[in-house]
Amino acid sequence: MKNRYIYPLLGMGCFVSGAFVTKLAEDKITVDMLRNAQQVIGLKFTDAQLDSATANVTEFRSSYESIRKQPLSNDVAPALQFNPIPVGFSFEQKQEKFEVERSKGLKLPANQEDLAFYTVPQLAELLRTKQISSEELTKFFLARLKQHGPTLECVTTLTEELALEQARRADKEIKAGKYKGMLHGIPYGVKDLLATKGYKTTWGSVPYKDQQLNLNATVVERLEQAGAVLVAKLTLGELAMGDVWYGGKTKSPWDTSKGSSGSSAGSASAVAAGLLPFAIGTETLGSIVSPSTACGTTGLRPTYGRVSRHGAMAMSWSMDKIGPIARSAEDCAIVFNAIHGPDGKDQTVIDAPFNYNKNINVKKLRVGYLKKDFERDYGFKENDQATLEALQKAGIELVPMELPNLPARDLTLTISVEGAAAFDELTRSGRDSLMVQQHKNAWPNIFRAGRFVTAVEYLQAQRVRTLLIQQMQEKLKDVDVYISPSFASSNLVVTNLTGHPCVVVPNGFQKNGMPTTITFMGKLYGEAQVLALAKFYQDLTNHDEQRPPMALSSAK
Repeated sequence: MKNRYIYPLLGMGCFVSGAFVTKLAEDKITVDMLRNAQQVIGLKFTDAQLDSATANVTEFRSSYESIRKQPLSNDVAPALQFNPIPVGFSFEQKQEKFEVERSKGLKLPANQEDLAFYTVPQLAELLRTKQISSEELTKFFLARLKQHGPTLECVTTLTEELALEQARRADKEIKAGKYKGMLHGIPYGVKDLLATKGYKTTWGSVPYKDQQLNLNATVVERLEQAGAVLVAKLTLGELAMGDVWYGGKTKSPWDTSKGSSGSSAGSASAVAAGLLPFAIGTETLGSIVSPSTACGTTGLRPTYGRVSRHGAMAMSWSMDKIGPIARSAEDCAIVFNAIHGPDGKDQTVIDAPFNYNKNINVKKLRVGYLKKDFERDYGFKENDQATLEALQKAGIELVPMELPNLPARDLTLTISVEGAAAFDELTRSGRDSLMVQQHKNAWPNIFRAGRFVTAVEYLQAQRVRTLLIQQMQEKLKDVDVYISPSFASSNLVVTNLTGHPCVVVPNGFQKNGMPTTITFMGKLYGEAQVLALAKFYQDLTNHDEQRPPMALSSAK
């Protein structure tokens, strides 16, 4: 999540240490205290009313102390669950066969360095036809990670021993005719907030840099079941914000003097540099879209509740989502097909079919676009206009539409409140002082400020969020997919709050040589349609095939 998306914080800079909390418990609640406190939340009760409230507030504080004595690890979710489904919404019930185009007749390239930028179907065909082994491919990508990972600062841990074990197993299975599908034997990496048994899961943060969790995240398990080979844990901005982590700042391979943005910083950087065919990222408020833009990758942010978050660090239980970052929309579809669906552990996951196949006729889709947003002056406008024109020339009719007019940006206080709860112990213990970033828009201060949002105001925000969900349902009744600027719009904030899926794809470059992207949006659980339209666009252009200019030859 990028700093620029954080809502303007309350002006509270106090340090909530354990000693402070203990001292607070010894103080008597007075009218003066409540009078000052109500100014923070914009209320004007009389002194008599405040005096009447002191006994109850004192009791509440006693309850806080009792609750704080209960151990709550980050993986314990609140009893309340966010539901993105509006009244009147329905999704497909029948699961159809998943199907993508195979790269038939493909031969191993004369220059094996080209493998670094092959798509999943291309690599899969080479593996299926035994032109290369998974072990050879895994060693190839491990070498690239070892050579370029330090420059890009995109790796926290190489899982080399595990990778070679999984690769050799894949080779035996493929040789025995037990081919599992396109991910069988394909190397990949995961954002280092996903638990991996036997390896550190650092969350990119100093207080957790030696943390080991004795489990595999569901996403890791499902990719292993699909035969994929885990080769690396990849960097994330500390506790999933930005591109700065305890080991440095992750770089974009397009310009190593610039950061890769965040928070799926390492996932996007590694894929863009040809260090991995695909990686897993997460998004709460831009953490797939933003690094995909800085690195020129294709990213899928699925519908909220599509992919289990079991084994993933929680920042915002009602907004966190897991999705793939890859070379193409079709690559994202292949990975998503392996990881989506209920696991019985993350109770927010809905069992909805994913009916992506090569026969989806995108010219029959009703495609909207945010006309007023595209007409504004902004940095990516020229490239975005070229994207719209390319689609129109290819026979796609674009229908103008608008997003709901509600204070979506203000609703992002949700992240501060839920994050403050998720990292309550970190704040109260004072260990947040160990974190790299300590400025006013960094997590330590955001978590402190989040504690001053009352439960009433948090719940009121969620009620407005319900209105936002319902109004989005109305806005999308006449379209199947719509197109938005990646940043010059409220779309990123609105749809992260409503839980709608998006595919962000590269569509050109800025004058400084850095990539730009455009965003394709789908209806809830409409990943198949939005991925199909994104693939259609990528088939029209070659933006997804561009390679960064830095020297990217494999280690000898």
